[in-house]
Amino acid sequence: CHMGEVEISGPDGLAFLRRAVTNDPSALTVGQAQYSLLCRDDGGVIDDLIIYRVEDDRYLVVVNASNADRDFAWLEQQVSPKATNRFSLRNLSDETGLLALQGPMAAAILQPLTDTDLSRLEYYHCMPGSVAGLNALLARTGYTGEDGFELMLPAGEAVRLWNELFAAGRDSGLVPTGLGARDTLRLEAGMALYGHELTEETNPLEAGLGHFVKLDKEFVGRDALAAVKAAGPKKRLIGLELLENGVPRQGYII
Repeated sequence: CHMGEVEISGPDGLAFLRRAVTNDPSALTVGQAQYSLLCRDDGGVIDDLIIYRVEDDRYLVVVNASNADRDFAWLEQQVSPKATNRFSLRNLSDETGLLALQGPMAAAILQPLTDTDLSRLEYYHCMPGSVAGLNALLARTGYTGEDGFELMLPAGEAVRLWNELFAAGRDSGLVPTGLGARDTLRLEAGMALYGHELTEETNPLEAGLGHFVKLDKEFVGRDALAAVKAAGPKKRLIGLELLENGVPRQGYII
């Protein structure tokens, strides 16, 4: 999957995350996930991401893979050298595999491979479990607008899990899809994506993501975004409805 993973663990990890992202991860219970953003001081978006609270003092931040090293370097820069930082920051992208099983048959395909009762795993929640005999983190998330699961495990075991999933899904019409398919699906669902609707020259309020910006706490870019909210965004992302058949992609003429 086209994602990177950063682990933040330790008693001060939550306080650090709250300063780094626009949303408020203090609202998360163990096993819950949250969409959020990294912003520059001027409010421009560095990346969008999902935060998973996997244990009391351990968070997994899933970012876009093309930004993983840059995001990690930026997070390192936010660590205060003057503070007592009782947390660790680790880039797990190279050692983590992530497969996204998406679509209306996702639960039916996955359930025979795991002892986890998937009916108990709610949307934007995660839990550790065994899948095809492999230890994994199962998350009911994905960027397609469909029901589905993201399965995270050691990178060296990803091929085995891939093969097990396709064996289990053969009679259900499971097919491999790439980023082009993911892009059309998330666009149809109105899900913004970094490098497309989100850039360093676009802020979350312009992109219609004000719900994920908590101005009642301090975070990088907070003052700039408060000023944008007070004055009103200078541009605004809108949706379009196709009246004819077509596959919309960035750069196409309207």
